[in-house]
Amino acid sequence: MSKHRVFAMSFAKVYPMYVQKAERKNRTKDEVDRIICWLTGYDAAGLKAQLDAGVDIETFYAQAPAFNAKSALITGVVCGIRVESIEDPLMQKLRYLDKLIDELAKGKAMEKILRS
Repeated sequence: MSKHRVFAMSFAKVYPMYVQKAERKNRTKDEVDRIICWLTGYDAAGLKAQLDAGVDIETFYAQAPAFNAKSALITGVVCGIRVESIEDPLMQKLRYLDKLIDELAKGKAMEKILRS
């Protein structure tokens, strides 16, 4: 089975879209960064280094220091597909982030987004 082409995209090209989506709904880049760091285990410097290096999405998730164990609590639909039922682990991680950014843009409180 061939890899999905989205995995080869640079995370640095997708990242501004997450920020724009949040900012259109009066949320901030810092909130987006906080969500990404919570989910992947990167700190701010690590996230910046990955963005500066222009790594692809597959590498971004493969090098994530500690994917958050609470990510299993993320449920719902993204692009018409339930995130908890996605079989490909990499696609599921990508959709988890999409779902969290959607929740941010919909005005959900950070404590609920971060499953605190």
